[in-house]
Amino acid sequence: MNSDAVTKGVKSATHRALFNALGFTQEELERPLVGIVSSQNDIVPGHMNLDKIVEAVKTGVSMAGGTPIVFPAIAVCDGLAMGHQGMKYSLVTRDLIADSTEAMAMAHAFDALVMVPNCDKNVPGLLMAAARLNIPCIFVSGGPMLAGTVDGCKVSFSSISEAVGAYNAGKINDDKLLEFENKTCPTCGSCSGMYTANSMNCLTEVLGMGLPGNGTIPAVYSQRIRLAKHAGMQIMELIRKNIRPRDIMTESAFRNALTMDMALGCSTNSMLHLPAIAHEAGIELNVDIANAISDKTPTCATWPLRAPTTWRILTKLAACMP
Repeated sequence: MNSDAVTKGVKSATHRALFNALGFTQEELERPLVGIVSSQNDIVPGHMNLDKIVEAVKTGVSMAGGTPIVFPAIAVCDGLAMGHQGMKYSLVTRDLIADSTEAMAMAHAFDALVMVPNCDKNVPGLLMAAARLNIPCIFVSGGPMLAGTVDGCKVSFSSISEAVGAYNAGKINDDKLLEFENKTCPTCGSCSGMYTANSMNCLTEVLGMGLPGNGTIPAVYSQRIRLAKHAGMQIMELIRKNIRPRDIMTESAFRNALTMDMALGCSTNSMLHLPAIAHEAGIELNVDIANAISDKTPTCATWPLRAPTTWRILTKLAACMP
């Protein structure tokens, strides 16, 4: 186990002294050390609920015989960063997240990681780190935001931009614009729409790095807490069987992800992130490969999705996948 370097033998007495300072018991140090990468913060709507997800993961890890240890990852809200100098900072955080997660995992000799992301650059950054580190990893995201309702119709995050356009065109008044502001984003979660966050959470599931429902169970559903507990339990199974990210994220898995990408009409940013993740796994993925898959894959669905819908689509697409 990686953690033997900091928990076993006379040479690790200094390390154990520091673990003692943290309040760890001998029994905890005899178990696999599972890092939980928490992207929780109070500035990203998709991340404000991740503390609940992290606690559920910790419970699952402990139930299955591991020692959970939480450390943070940064996350930028692309929506809040848009339209000002903040736009220059969003994409670069993907690599900062990958690099800092690698640094934490290697410096502290974790045996495995549970990644808890949710938004645009956060999910691919942690997938890059998982492929690079190649220690057992599993993902559980925070889940999508529920749709809002205006005038009896469901609205998504794009609706507020459309409302601004309608206001500038003189088609709606101040009160109606304010109503859209107040009702477009009614819950926590990744922004309602098939933007990068929801796209990458669905593709993480198809890649095999997240359990079924990772991309579709809404953030506010208790089912997501249960999913997080199961993810915590499942990481211990991956440790026992020594199943690593590069065993899961194979060339076929990436082609499957691209197929699902086309079927769901995912964000064009998929072609920014999937090749970068594949590169970390030693796999080539390019626009030509994506175009070939696109040519034979129909777009079958649009957001909002629910887990049963996704799995019906997966079944229909099985014949298209290599």
